[in-house]
Amino acid sequence: MTPIFSMDELEAVFPVVRRLVPETPAYSWPLLQERFGFEVAVKHENHTQIGAFKARSSIVFIQKHIDAHGRPSGVVSATRGNHGQSMALAARSLGIPARIVVPEGNAEGKNRAMRAFGAELVIDGRDFDIAKRTAERISKESGFLMIPSFHKNIVMGVATYALEFFRTHPDLDVVYVPVGMGSGACGLITVRNLLGLKTEIVPVVTEKAPAYGLSFEADRIVTTETAGTFADGMACREPVQEALDILKSGAERMITVSDDEIAEAIRILYADTHNLAEGAGAAALAALRQDAARLKGRKAGVILSGGNLDEAAMRTVLAGGTPSV
Repeated sequence: MTPIFSMDELEAVFPVVRRLVPETPAYSWPLLQERFGFEVAVKHENHTQIGAFKARSSIVFIQKHIDAHGRPSGVVSATRGNHGQSMALAARSLGIPARIVVPEGNAEGKNRAMRAFGAELVIDGRDFDIAKRTAERISKESGFLMIPSFHKNIVMGVATYALEFFRTHPDLDVVYVPVGMGSGACGLITVRNLLGLKTEIVPVVTEKAPAYGLSFEADRIVTTETAGTFADGMACREPVQEALDILKSGAERMITVSDDEIAEAIRILYADTHNLAEGAGAAALAALRQDAARLKGRKAGVILSGGNLDEAAMRTVLAGGTPSV
């Protein structure tokens, strides 16, 4: 499959990303190695200005639009939180109004963060996919630029973390990555291919939001009626065909994890690295735990994609429970 961007294109967006995001650390933690019996490198995307990997994406998308078409009157998008924080941060840095649609019951901590970055919030719909349709309507009515969750320029911005990771740890045998709308996993696959590496990329979905997993197995888009997981960054009901095509071409398998497994992975990351992961941020480690027996003698990487866990959910997890939705 032809890569969706070239290495030259990727290198060219680094100065844009660097306006907001310095290189994030990628540590091999001794306690994780002691626990699992093999080296585990963690890419800490929870160490960005918004506490998540998405900080890299919207600034690239908006700047590319400005370069090609001029400044938009405003930007609009739908989100469960991290994409919206990315958009709000990028819009503020560029002096552009931002309007963000979130579903009812969205994590209040993420709502507060988006407002703190200067965004206007619109609350509509029971889940992300309904909120997305509202954002598309607002874009048509207002003329604001719609920022999608998946697009070449979104993936390219996110993929800067993949290039950082592979340059810091070029000997990774396998990398586990959570899937929401697919930008993170698709960025890893594309960069892996551009570098000519043999690293296995394993996308991870949750059993309560299995649309991408079902689509991967069926080799066609499969939607679901609900996506009721506390790992809100992975709560997708309607996969994107372009993302599915990249996942199918670049990943041999996908792993499904439960919310209980994700909660346990949050506890492990907190105990062994003293980092707080949100649900999506811990899903990669949850998948690695499933695979642990087959990883002896290998070097594994996990993407800690974000650390924006609400206080109530954090208390539940650290007390040994699993947050309900």
